[in-house]
Amino acid sequence: MPNLVIVGLQWGDEGKGKVVHHLSEKADYIIRYQGGNNAGHTVVFDNKTFVLHLIPSGILQKNKKCIIGNGVVVDPEALIEEIDFLQKKGITVKNRLFISSTCHVILPYHRLLDGIREKVQNIGTTKKGIGPAYADKYERSGMRMCDYIDEETFNEVLDKNLKEKKAVLESVCDISKLKSEIQGKRAILVDNIKEYVADTSLMINILIEKDKHIIFESAQGTLLDVDFGTYPYVTSSNPISGGVCAGCGVGPTKIDKVLGIVKAYTTRVGEGPFPTELKDSTGEYMRSKGKEFGATTGRPRRCGWLDLVALKYAIRLNGCNYMVLTKLDVLDDFEKIKICTGYKYNNEIFKDFPLSRKIIQNCSPIYIELPGWNQSIKGITEFKKLPENAKKYIKKIEQLTDVKIAVISNGRDKKETIVVDKNILK
Repeated sequence: MPNLVIVGLQWGDEGKGKVVHHLSEKADYIIRYQGGNNAGHTVVFDNKTFVLHLIPSGILQKNKKCIIGNGVVVDPEALIEEIDFLQKKGITVKNRLFISSTCHVILPYHRLLDGIREKVQNIGTTKKGIGPAYADKYERSGMRMCDYIDEETFNEVLDKNLKEKKAVLESVCDISKLKSEIQGKRAILVDNIKEYVADTSLMINILIEKDKHIIFESAQGTLLDVDFGTYPYVTSSNPISGGVCAGCGVGPTKIDKVLGIVKAYTTRVGEGPFPTELKDSTGEYMRSKGKEFGATTGRPRRCGWLDLVALKYAIRLNGCNYMVLTKLDVLDDFEKIKICTGYKYNNEIFKDFPLSRKIIQNCSPIYIELPGWNQSIKGITEFKKLPENAKKYIKKIEQLTDVKIAVISNGRDKKETIVVDKNILK
């Protein structure tokens, strides 16, 4: 198995957790390269459901090791909660998890700032402090993990930041109490965290030199990328495959393949444009059957038909070699299935994804229609046993994107998977 990037090709929630868990059987290390605990990767494993927010889902595979790269922002409280959750479920984390010493740390004031900003901007964030933590990083006032575990540096950076943010924070809290709270929580958490902290860029490059097999796992999806997504309704980092280099400290020549994950339809959580959104009974049915509720927030996901304009854009940005098609089973009961192949705006047709927020917010989808298969595909593990119309739907997506679908997921359990091209596992 090569060094493989697994990336979401929509607005997140594509089923990356299951795919990473499935493919991590063949990997040695699984690495998160961006995002924070705003991610929610759901994996059904050993008849138990795990929802992971920070730690790569490969941790569920026995003897596999996981790394949280420098491009991730880490909330120490959330990290320890997740470690405790896994250990209570019988999953060993000690000596299997490594965290970059240069990860930036999310502190309680980041969550407060997130809430203040959301009241004005209404972006639809999780209010977990991810955006403000990344903002501090780029304003050069952030606290890195190596600073957090060193008490003297920690107090120095904390003092500077509280002074800088005082004018905003004092409208919602008592600054002295907030400082005491942060210091008190650190005193409890730091001893449990520092054993995991390492120079992960050095570690990863040594692993590659030793021909270890690595999966780089994204959080969120391409259309939430801060540079290439539907700005400003985006996340605060780069989920695209190119984010691996800056988020892990490896050169682009070290990446062998990119695997894009896409749902058989489209979903989005929170605010922002969504050209194929269905605000009718069809959309409600997709949400109900697909259990489309946010793994992190519980918010209902907006649902719609597959958007090929957005998908081809995501494929181009990531340089995908293969795709995984997930949740195909959600479409089992439809007489007709639609695929968006273009947008219309002011009598102009767009075949390529428009970058203008005005156009993407006001365009209407152009559809082609395919016959449905009207039968359950649950339990099918071979492509040849799929209904003919299901095969035609898959082939049409391949034809229109010019990318092969290597794996098909037709359920949440790992066993509910069809491997079409076994080369993806090599």
